[in-house]
This record gives sequence, structure tokens and C-alpha cells, in this order.
Amino acid sequence: MEVLNFIVPFIILLTVVVFVHEYGHYYFARKYGVGVTDFSIGFGKEIFGINDKNGTRWKFCLIPLGGYVKFFGDRNVFSQAEQEELLKKYNKNDRNKLFVTKPLYQRSLIVFGGPLANYILAIVIFAFIYMFSGKDFTPAKISEVQENSPASSSGLQVNDVIISINNSTIRSVLEVSTHINASTKDSIEIEVLRNQKELSFEIMPTEVLSEDNLGNKVKRKIIGIKISPLNNEFNKQKLGPTKAIYYAVGETWFVTKTTLKFVGSMFQGKGDSSQLGGPIRIAKITGQVAQFGIIAFLSIMAYISISLGLINLFPIPLLDGGHLMFYAFEKVLGKPLTQKTQEGFFRIGLFLLLSLMFFTTFNDLKDLGLF
Repeated sequence: MEVLNFIVPFIILLTVVVFVHEYGHYYFARKYGVGVTDFSIGFGKEIFGINDKNGTRWKFCLIPLGGYVKFFGDRNVFSQAEQEELLKKYNKNDRNKLFVTKPLYQRSLIVFGGPLANYILAIVIFAFIYMFSGKDFTPAKISEVQENSPASSSGLQVNDVIISINNSTIRSVLEVSTHINASTKDSIEIEVLRNQKELSFEIMPTEVLSEDNLGNKVKRKIIGIKISPLNNEFNKQKLGPTKAIYYAVGETWFVTKTTLKFVGSMFQGKGDSSQLGGPIRIAKITGQVAQFGIIAFLSIMAYISISLGLINLFPIPLLDGGHLMFYAFEKVLGKPLTQKTQEGFFRIGLFLLLSLMFFTTFNDLKDLGLF
């Protein structure tokens, strides 16, 4: 039963996020007249499905780790045979349904539609939470500065109110730890309000191995302070639609920016690669978060949706970003890359993705104590 407590929430989350992603592709494909033969949640053997009036097979498959839409005339989601050879196989009406016959901007939007849908889902979820559950706006007041800590050495004092970290505005006591741990710099710039004056401090955090709120081992950056609500009162407000969307977009951008900085730090050899996880770790965290209720579950769904959308925009063949890269070449060269050239890129992309899957799976098993 304990396993089901992790697996069921994970499958629900993944199904929703993948469906939205694939529907983004499907929506723009239908908008521009591209035929869609299959809309699949999962891979492998079909479990069940139905056909709609447009000839699309909507189905669930055995392996629920992803999904795809298959276009009319294509071997897979975005495969391109040499156009002249492909066009000979179809009559005039069927040619209009082919993905490869569409203008470059339409093909680009069809490919971009998946990640775009993931970002829209995240914004909708955050906005929903802020409207119906509320967003915390409690000022972050320092209630304690530990002796001989980085904060003490830098000059932070009790009763200072933190107003920004690394030039990002701090609107809630809950944001302090997030911004400190999201920093990829060696030092952290903290701006505080003290006696109605704004002061800035440069602090070198220390890293410690600790546990998060779910009991998972993580590396944390600490500066030696304790935060408490100003006047010991929490200020949680339910927002109207406009404000909710505004803050939802801001949260989505923060997650995207932080992720990109982390990826950049990985390439520089500074990032903590042990924090990279795959399906096993995601399933574990999803199950843990789901136990805290629907709001927590929706929040993790929004974060996973952002991650899926962003990763798919990386210029790696086999991902949406790889196809957008091909279209950029097509725009510059005035013609598509040859099938042989694309297949060469696909092999490189496959190697990169398999390497990443191996590495994240190793981290997942290590996290479970199997290594």
C-alpha cells in the first residue's frame, strides 16, 4: 500500500502534465490542418483507446512515462522524409494534411505548442492557488543571528527585515530560504530594511547536508539566521484574477530562471549534480507532497510542468528544442537539412538523453540507499 501512495499520485501528475504538453502540439496541428493519427499517453502496448470523428486515435499505453502525437504520413512525432519523395506517395488533398508541407512558422508553432502548454498550465495552477488558497505576504524579519555565522560576520542584525536577495524582491517570509538555496553564486547579496534605512550585505553561505520538510537528504546553503513573521503575524491574502496571474507569471519565471542558472552552473562544474533526479525521485517526492493535500499536490504539478516545458526547449535532437533548432537552420539555409544530417543529429541526441537517463537513475537509486 505504501508503494501505491507514491505511484498513484505520480501517475496522475504525469498523465495531466503529459496530456497538456501533447495537447499543445495537437491544438496547433489541428489549427493549421495537419492530420493527427494518434494521441497517446504512454508508450508501448495500447491498454485502451477511442477514435474521434477526425480519425485520431486517443489512447493510453502500458508505459506511462511520457506520450506523443503522431502526424499523418509521419513515422513518428516530427520525422521528416525528403519532401519530394514523400509528396509522391499522396494525392493533393492528403498532401495538405502533411506536417512537412506547412510553412516554417506553422511547423515551429506546432513544435513550440507543447512547451507553451506546459507553461500555461503552471501559470493557471499558481493563479488558482493564489485566488482560492491565498499568497503569503508576511515580511521576513530576522529574529536571531547565530554567533560566528556568515550573517553575523557580515553585519546582519536581529529585527532587520529582508527585502531582497540577489536583486529579487522578497515579499514573504517563505521566500527567504528558497532564494538563498536557489543562488548559484559563491556569495549572496541581501538587502534589508533597518530603522527605515535600506542596507546591503554580501554574505558567503556555508553548505550543510540536512533534510528537507519531506525527510529527503539535501544540501542546503545557510547563513546563520532565523526568520520569523513581522509582529508574529502571518499575512496570507486571496488575490483577484489579475494579481493572481501577475504573481503566477512571476513565480513561473523565477523557477525557469533558477533552473537555467543551475544548468549553467553544472556546465561550469559548480552545480551539485546529486540533486538531479529522474522518475523514481519525482515519484517519491510527488507521493510525499500529495500527503499534504491538494494545494501542495497542485504546486508540485506546476513545478514539474515548468520543468517538462523548459527541458523540451533545450536544443537537443529528439526534443522539441532540437526541432526548433533544425527550423532555425532551415530559415538560414533556405531549405531543410537533409534526412541523413537530421538522423546524425538524432543519434547524438539519443546518446545525450540516454546518458542523462542513466545518470539520473543512478542518483535515484543512490537516494534510495541502493548504492
